[in-house]
Amino acid sequence: MANKLPNNLPQLQNLIKRDPESYKDEFLQQYRHYESNLQIFQLNPNVYIKVLDQLVMFLAQVAHCYSDVLSNFPQQIKDLLNSHATVIDASLRMTFCRALILLRNKGLISPSNILELFFNLFRCQDKLLRKTLSTYIVTDIKNINAKHKNAKLNSTLQTFMYTMLRDNNAMAAKMSLDAMIELYRRNIWNDAKTVNVVTTACFSKVTKIMVAALKFFLGNDKSNDDDSDSESEDDAPKKTAKEIMLSHRVGKKTQKRKKKMDRALQVIKKHNKKKKKTVNYNFSALHLIHDPQGCVEKLFKQLESSNERFEVKLMMIDLISRLIGVHQLFLFNFYPFIQRFLKPHQREVTRVLLYAAQSCHEMVPPDFIEPVLMTIANNFITERNSSEAIAVGINAVREICARCPLAMTDDLIQDLTQYKTHKSKSVMMSSRSLIQLFRSLNPSLLHKKDRGKPTEATKELTPLEYGQLDSKDYIPGAESLEVTVDECSQSQQEGPEPDNEWEECSDSDGDGDWVDVHHSCDDQQDPMVAGEGGVDLNPEEKREKASQVVQSRILSQDDFQKIKVRQIAKEIGIEKSGKKRKNESTLNESSTERGELPSLTDIERVHKRPKHDKESRLATVLAGREGREKYTGFKTRQNENASTTNKEKKKNKAFMMVKHKIKQKTKRSFRDKQIALKHALLRKQKKLKR
Repeated sequence: MANKLPNNLPQLQNLIKRDPESYKDEFLQQYRHYESNLQIFQLNPNVYIKVLDQLVMFLAQVAHCYSDVLSNFPQQIKDLLNSHATVIDASLRMTFCRALILLRNKGLISPSNILELFFNLFRCQDKLLRKTLSTYIVTDIKNINAKHKNAKLNSTLQTFMYTMLRDNNAMAAKMSLDAMIELYRRNIWNDAKTVNVVTTACFSKVTKIMVAALKFFLGNDKSNDDDSDSESEDDAPKKTAKEIMLSHRVGKKTQKRKKKMDRALQVIKKHNKKKKKTVNYNFSALHLIHDPQGCVEKLFKQLESSNERFEVKLMMIDLISRLIGVHQLFLFNFYPFIQRFLKPHQREVTRVLLYAAQSCHEMVPPDFIEPVLMTIANNFITERNSSEAIAVGINAVREICARCPLAMTDDLIQDLTQYKTHKSKSVMMSSRSLIQLFRSLNPSLLHKKDRGKPTEATKELTPLEYGQLDSKDYIPGAESLEVTVDECSQSQQEGPEPDNEWEECSDSDGDGDWVDVHHSCDDQQDPMVAGEGGVDLNPEEKREKASQVVQSRILSQDDFQKIKVRQIAKEIGIEKSGKKRKNESTLNESSTERGELPSLTDIERVHKRPKHDKESRLATVLAGREGREKYTGFKTRQNENASTTNKEKKKNKAFMMVKHKIKQKTKRSFRDKQIALKHALLRKQKKLKR
């Protein structure tokens, strides 16, 4: 066996791992063989040496057994890759990288040195090597930060990647950027430094690098980490809806009460819609940018002088508009620029309208938003356009006004509300949604007949001027709570009176069961059940009472729930039970709390059934048949392996075999029966004459 070991490296490797001391001589022999082949390789690095390939992997496998002898082995491999990376044979270069990965997994080499080397190897024209190294870099950094964050190593690598993004080799810069993006999406490097390093790639002259950075900010966030707090908060609205449905079961069933319940349930559902929405975009990265104003200005300057494809320009416009909307920035030249693309025949015009809505916020002066609204109205909302174009234009106006309501003028709102009686359902619904929006924002702009019946919420509404803040020193809806502190907590704070002594209680008149004791805390009225508190107060008294409630106690979750119910009651016009309700308002979609940015579905929402061609109808039919049992005209057999009946066998027989039987069993028609009866009667009559 000893004679065969020098030629059988896998067997020697196995034996060394079991007993390193016994086979040290054989190992030293192979190590000297490696050194001689290494000297030959250094004379001509572009030649593939199979023996060197095998010896490098052998030494990497047993390096932990002879760490003193192989102390310089990792550095030798690194020096070879640093000096001859571009000229080494591809298979031998891959072997050297795998050997370093193996040594890193055994803890024989520091991660910073090997990872920086692997980033430099991205310059090699070897796709398989780049893919292997990229996967290992992400995995290794993930394992390093698994238990706790290694801030020193992360900072060193991030600084090195920042220099790699400015590398002359576009492929190396692109692979480094992809590695950083993947580490961010895996929540390993999700700090501000990583985001700002990626931000610099948005200004790269290489299109692929710039597009990858833009997609990072515009793409979906793959980390779907749902907080447990949101799940617990979702239980509260369900209880409120249940109470409303239970209250409807008591009393006389009328259409009026049913509509009232449906409206209340709809408002509750829309109030909770924001909590149930998933985040569509990587907002966390947008918030971590250090200088968003400077970033937007540089991006817009690059956009104006860009000669890229239209799709790339759209991505740049999208990122600029999102940064303006999220950080409420000022970039006044952006609005005249985007007006050029607001035409019905423009490519991806719905997305351009979405970007125009994203870039609007309440801090932008209305003078810059008003020309955008007029451009949309003149190009889209005209009778010469199709109903879909008109509906999309009105939807875009609604989304812009939801974020900057002061941009709407009296003449424009009066013209747009006239489409509420349009023959097209999509246009009609879009116009009515715009009316419902301004009922909650500024009803004074609408015609009197379009304002609807006022509710308590609309009475308290005060339209804000530009730059005005609606700051309150109380919580709206807190007037439904009691002002005084709870007696239970008050008695606990004061403690027992000094004169009170322990009293003896005899068990003679009781049998040991629990006794219900009345307490004064039970007399407090629940506004969720007995009616809404503070309905009969005027606005000044409500504000004063709400301020007193906030100052006199620490509100609990139940108190916030009651306040929420009170605010919902204000919107739908619910008053105390026993009183006739005077105010009623239809609920609108725009009354819900909007997200940080608008969605494309809000603009493309066209209430029209699309026309189906033959292919789409056939696809719908086939999709409906999936997972459904096949229709049969008779009951199927319980046992599929059982023999068939005579009736089923007859179907498989040749027609000439059963022709005579079929002819006999056929029924005569009514005409044939008439002729046969006539002949029978004639024959009978002839017999009687004879």
